[in-house]
Amino acid sequence: MKKQMLSAALVALLAVPALAQNLAVVNGKPVPSSRVKALQQQIEASGRPVTPEVMSQIKEELIAREVFMQEAKKRGLDASDEYKNQIELARQTILIRQLFADYQKKNPVTDAEIKAEYDKFVAANGGKEYRARHILVEKEDEAKALIADIKKGAKFEDLAKKASKDPGSGANGGDLDWAAAGSYVPEFSGAMVKLDKGQMTDAPVKSQFGYHIIRVDDVREAQLPKLEEVKPQISQQLQQQKLSTYQEGLRSKAKIQ
Repeated sequence: MKKQMLSAALVALLAVPALAQNLAVVNGKPVPSSRVKALQQQIEASGRPVTPEVMSQIKEELIAREVFMQEAKKRGLDASDEYKNQIELARQTILIRQLFADYQKKNPVTDAEIKAEYDKFVAANGGKEYRARHILVEKEDEAKALIADIKKGAKFEDLAKKASKDPGSGANGGDLDWAAAGSYVPEFSGAMVKLDKGQMTDAPVKSQFGYHIIRVDDVREAQLPKLEEVKPQISQQLQQQKLSTYQEGLRSKAKIQ
């Protein structure tokens, strides 16, 4: 009697690890607990927290999938060409994703690379910014008449609202907000940078858009974000550039007939 009780206890102890390895057993087929972890990692990678409620949903989802998979196999759907083609495409997608993840893990973007890219950005966007206004009209004579009116005391902002062909700035009294000289067409920027704060062009400035009357309201050094503020964006950009270069390298080396 004691021997039989001991054997039963031993069987129970040996069965515990096996049960712990499975989420459930559906129609005699085990659903491994490793699937729970895999789906949990996918959800976490998307940025969603895995709460106890979500974990319960994961388990229910995996059990439901097993039920449906078994039914699909009973019907022989896993032998169809459509299924096999979809499986192959999914296999390729997963394997390629793993390849790119492995490359990025072994070729991380360094702080030195980020700093170098930031320095390039500063060099290209540094310098002065201008808070300018303009009135854009079609004909030179019209622009000259407006300049004369302003010199006689007419308000630049009021004339911009009435006469400017630029609907965006015109509604705001000709205000173009802060911008670097390079943001404008050469004719416009060339005339603007010659003006001091509060000064207006004495003659109309012709561009491809028409004739401009330009006034500079203020000048300042370019307000650029600090390195730490844009570091994540620069890192992501450089990661994508590295990955693109890697992809292009693989394609260029491949023998394609």
